[in-house]
Amino acid sequence: MYDICCIGHITLDRVVTPTMEKHMAGGTSFYFSNAIRKMDVNYGLVTALAESEMNFVQDLRSNGTAVNVFPSAQTVYFENIYSGKLDHRTQRVLQVADPFTVEQLSSINARIFHLGPLLSNDISVELIVSLAERGRVSLDVQGYLREVRDQSVCAVDWPEKKQALQYVHTVKADEAELEVLTGVTGIAEGAKILSDWGVQEIVITRASLGSVVYADNVFYEIPAFTPLAEVDATGCGDTYMAGYLYQRVKGAGIQKAGEFGAAMASLKMESYGPFDGTEEDILQLLAVNKS
Repeated sequence: MYDICCIGHITLDRVVTPTMEKHMAGGTSFYFSNAIRKMDVNYGLVTALAESEMNFVQDLRSNGTAVNVFPSAQTVYFENIYSGKLDHRTQRVLQVADPFTVEQLSSINARIFHLGPLLSNDISVELIVSLAERGRVSLDVQGYLREVRDQSVCAVDWPEKKQALQYVHTVKADEAELEVLTGVTGIAEGAKILSDWGVQEIVITRASLGSVVYADNVFYEIPAFTPLAEVDATGCGDTYMAGYLYQRVKGAGIQKAGEFGAAMASLKMESYGPFDGTEEDILQLLAVNKS
């Protein structure tokens, strides 16, 4: 049994910022897996992609990550274009992958399943229910709020949200996603609505403004840590959740877990690609900011 198992497609990403353009692997599963691979945790990834991109899987395995991979006719292809402060991006989807099935995941067990759907049909409600019978389900909700129109990604509501979220323990969303999901403006009201729908921990990321976690009627304010340089924001939310869930599965409280995840995200932003640091790097940053 894994302590944490991430389920999601690895993507082909074209990342464009005001200073560079790069082509690389991406997706929640890719950034989450890289961020957690040096941590003291039994971790596994479940992904699906085309044979032409199997080198992404081989790279993860060579770095010690356990990967369960399923075939797909295509690999998801995203284009991410960032504005000057890296707080805003526009996206296009140039191709999509096959969805995951209940049968594929029937033999996978974990204490926490972290789901990283990139599009609304990646992971069915039926699969969420099945996973919740075996462990806690953590969900990055962004994929359910994406609709592709002429390759452009548009924000939409998730029709099955109430049916699904009663089986989800932890939800991660940014402020805009929270508003689309709940129909209200403001973190406090939106988080309470998700709680009423059955979610026990609601993690709301706010980029450079930090994050907020709501659980058991308590709001935890998590500060942001200023990076030495704002180089690449792609995958920062996934990196945050890798740190947060790592700390939670190890028994840490919400405040400590949130600050650990925030420090990881700050370090990740300082370089291109996924987080490649260690737990000691994160603890040093936290120590400096508390001194």
